[in-house]
Amino acid sequence: MASGSAQAQEANASPKNSQYCSNIADAASDARFALQKQALAGMEKEIEGRIKVLEAKRAEYEEWLRRRNEVLEKADETIVMIYARMRPDAAALQLMNMDEEIAAAVIAKLNPRAASAVLNEMEPARAAQLANVITDAPKREKNPVRQN
Repeated sequence: MASGSAQAQEANASPKNSQYCSNIADAASDARFALQKQALAGMEKEIEGRIKVLEAKRAEYEEWLRRRNEVLEKADETIVMIYARMRPDAAALQLMNMDEEIAAAVIAKLNPRAASAVLNEMEPARAAQLANVITDAPKREKNPVRQN
């Protein structure tokens, strides 16, 4: 008799369960949609942040390229030819007393063999300074604090 009453309860509960599931299906779907919408909004904000970072990097690169071209334009071809024909020690002495950017531009336009000979004749600090200008390396503090 116990098994018969259990079967009767199951038969009565089955339509109730189905009705309950169909009644909450819309609410569950809405909740799932809300969670997906929230996740998409978070992803959209992350993508917007990454786009801003990329745009900043692009602007930084364009500024670097503009400055680099300005420096190279300062060295007129005639001046470069004059320094290319000079002895390295004489060219080094003159370039050491020149404006940093102009000297770097002249050295950058010389062929590598002549440029290395001129830099070799300079004081190491001045040669390194001009090499930094040529590569557009940022100036560093004497005792930088590393941040990890």
